[in-house]
Amino acid sequence: MAQDKPNRPAAPGARSGDAPTTAPAGPRAQPAAPATHSQFGLLRQRRFLPYFTVQALGAFNDNVYRQAIIGLLFYLGISSEDRTLYTNLAPALFILPYFLFSAIAGQVAERMQKQRLIVITTAMEIAIMSLAAIGFLTQNMPVLLVALFCTGVQSTLFGPVKYSILPAVLKPEELTGGNGLVEMGTSISILVGMIYGGLVFQLAGSWGPEAAAASVVALAVAGNLVARTIPRIDAGAPELKVHWNPIPESWAIWKLTRRQLAVRNAILGVSWFWFVGTVLTAQLPTYAEINLGAPERSTSLYIFALALFSVGVGIGSLLCEKLSMRTVEIGLVPLGAFGMSACMLDLYLARSGAAPATGLAIAEFLAAPGGWRIAADLTGIGFFAGLFIVPLFALIQSRTPGNELSRVIAGLNIQNAAFIVAAAVLGVAVQRLLGWSIPQVFLALAIANAVVAIYIFTIVPEFLMRLLSWMLVRALYRLRVHGVEAHVPDEGPGLIVCNHVSYMDALILAASIPRPVRFVMYHRIFRIPVLRWIFRTARAIPIAPEREDPALMRRAFEEIDRTLLEGELVAIFPEGRLTADGTIAPFRNGVERILERRPVPVVPMALRGMWSSMWSRQDSRLRRARLPRRFRAHVEVAAAAPVDGAGATAADLEAKVRELRGERA
Repeated sequence: MAQDKPNRPAAPGARSGDAPTTAPAGPRAQPAAPATHSQFGLLRQRRFLPYFTVQALGAFNDNVYRQAIIGLLFYLGISSEDRTLYTNLAPALFILPYFLFSAIAGQVAERMQKQRLIVITTAMEIAIMSLAAIGFLTQNMPVLLVALFCTGVQSTLFGPVKYSILPAVLKPEELTGGNGLVEMGTSISILVGMIYGGLVFQLAGSWGPEAAAASVVALAVAGNLVARTIPRIDAGAPELKVHWNPIPESWAIWKLTRRQLAVRNAILGVSWFWFVGTVLTAQLPTYAEINLGAPERSTSLYIFALALFSVGVGIGSLLCEKLSMRTVEIGLVPLGAFGMSACMLDLYLARSGAAPATGLAIAEFLAAPGGWRIAADLTGIGFFAGLFIVPLFALIQSRTPGNELSRVIAGLNIQNAAFIVAAAVLGVAVQRLLGWSIPQVFLALAIANAVVAIYIFTIVPEFLMRLLSWMLVRALYRLRVHGVEAHVPDEGPGLIVCNHVSYMDALILAASIPRPVRFVMYHRIFRIPVLRWIFRTARAIPIAPEREDPALMRRAFEEIDRTLLEGELVAIFPEGRLTADGTIAPFRNGVERILERRPVPVVPMALRGMWSSMWSRQDSRLRRARLPRRFRAHVEVAAAAPVDGAGATAADLEAKVRELRGERA
């Protein structure tokens, strides 16, 4: 509902038809696409599929390479002490470029045509993996580590493009589904890459180095070939001057991430996700052996635990679009955060000590006491992590100006790297210095996650407000939406007019409109307990009739005008009161007063089926105090094409809303 307003130019108004091969600059200037009600429809479209494939191949290859290095250590018979050194050095070498070069990468990604930059970075990957192939063939660890550092450089350059490209090719209502697909693809690619990289030396036997070398080069070549099929996507800020000194630019870019409160805290949430994920996944190899009963030197249970987490992330990410009804629904973020804590807490309670037996295969682990419970907890952590991370990325993309998004993503990557390093250091410290067991680490992580979530949601109550409104609407109604995606403008000011049927109308509309909306509502409804906190947090505008409170009425019109001037949406109920008999009352002239001062586009909308649902005036006050008789009623929200605000009259708008509602009160 209430959101920080990005300062960006209005996007073209195209909404349908075939997607052009060139996307204009800016996150809202997206090509139109055929209407689809499934995020999987994006996988059939050129504007998304090649990009999705490239990022999945990149994540797959990175993990094949890193796990193949570990496989080579076993192949060469390196001692456990040296293996530990290399396995700790490798992540550090991969992360270091994020600190050194993210600021430069963000500027380059902002300045360059994005498809060209993706082709360049995937060509770099071919060169880097060719060097890695030499390292595998000569069994030279220093060469492999140099190539790993270069891989980190290449990933640093690709990172700002990976997420800043999505708002340029997707419509606003597709952002959540598109991000869900990307998170699912990344999660599954990482998992499969780790499995393949870990097994390549076992499967290839004496040909292990050759198989590893051929695999990483072939994957890099495939990524570059697919990258060449991505449509042209213009630069976000082609006039930007690149500053090459990484230290001051890193500071400047990090400050850029903090300009909007909601974006700043969304970035904090994403970094915290990486902190939790790093601590959790870093413990899994030892946790599988000590607490799950895996055979010594076997990775089967570790991979199984990682697979449960990754599949959970994939499922949660994909469900975000359906749960959010194709809007950027940040109400899922608190649900994801507290769900993660609950599952981590139960993971500790399920088994706080060593496994009752050792040498267990996967089936034997599941058959043991607590096996299925642990499996469900690991899957649940991943599932709620998906609900947590996808809306945060969609929020960052939707609220950041197009000429800053790549740099904001670069700043996010710098902060992510810092959180990942802190997680690795802290995970080792609490076990070595404090003597904590891994289940105790999980318990501490569950508590810390809840504390951090409460901190973020206290600073930005919008997250909890959206959760409460999301739960209310979906618990009380079965909602269908018609025409909202097509007719509510993606950007710029607009006035929404709608019939007024029940006390829940504002929540219903807010759940149906992809953009934040400021509602003008009768001051007595504004003060209803529980809903009052939601309305205030959503920056609703209370209003009173002139005979009741002329000062409040004057302030309301001034606030409406200021809101429209700032390019936001305002929604009003021109009847001025709830309907007493289910019919639409004449629209009052307040809407004309608004349009006289600020002639913005007006979107007629209609609520259908609300009269016979809960909390309309069809029931007496006594009956409304009890359980309403139409629980989970089917209700609809319909929108018509915008009307030019210049010269629009209350009578004209009333007629359009009546026609839109039809006979279904």
